[in-house]
Amino acid sequence: MTSKSILSGLVGLFVFLLLVPLAFAQTACTESYGAGPNQFSLATGSPGELGLLKALAEEFAKTHNTTLCWVKAGSGESMKLLKEKKVDMIMVHAPAAEKKAVEEGWATKRVLIGSNEFYIVGPANDPAGIKTAKSAADAYKLIAGSKAKFFSRGDNSGTHKKEMDAWAKAGIAPAGEWYIVTKDFMMATLKRADAEKGYFMTDSSTWVSAKKEMKNLQILFRGDEFVRSAEGQNIIGTYGKNLYGEGIYNDAAYAKQYDQ
Repeated sequence: MTSKSILSGLVGLFVFLLLVPLAFAQTACTESYGAGPNQFSLATGSPGELGLLKALAEEFAKTHNTTLCWVKAGSGESMKLLKEKKVDMIMVHAPAAEKKAVEEGWATKRVLIGSNEFYIVGPANDPAGIKTAKSAADAYKLIAGSKAKFFSRGDNSGTHKKEMDAWAKAGIAPAGEWYIVTKDFMMATLKRADAEKGYFMTDSSTWVSAKKEMKNLQILFRGDEFVRSAEGQNIIGTYGKNLYGEGIYNDAAYAKQYDQ
């Protein structure tokens, strides 16, 4: 396996998928940003949880007189909401499913806006020994072999899809008491993994924002890091720096090399 294939397996590409604008959300808003008459809705998970969506929406509202309804949902549920025309657009990281949606015609446009990494985090003593792994699949083989506790969102989110891709490459169908499915969002699952000293695949943005709270976990497997670039891209690339000392997303220019 080449270094690029290892890295591309651990990169989340954030994109917008768009529909023809609707009247406003047909699904209850988790939060609303802006107070303008031009209303639209967007479904996403961690970019909303971590505040990136609010930063983008409030800046956009200043010059476009908009109100954005954010609907909190993982990538899989977000795509379902878009297909059912319950939201106007989504911000997700599930490249194969996104491209298929555009091909099928129920999403009208796919716009790459940035990226972050996926990390495999786990207890500092690393009972499965994944620090020596050469790929995510190798790491998962070690975890399954040791039956060390592993947490999965199990919710068809972008992170869950990425996790299942790695299990498939490892030739493993994870099951058993050691494999714990939470059916919860990224931050909640990360915190549970920390509390119960288990392994978890998290995106880098969630990790950067939460790592000071982590008592038991550390990054045990990762790829390279990325940087950033222009108005919306500048917000994406620098978002979180004032809170955490570093940006928690990467720019679209860098992400393109993995969008194959």
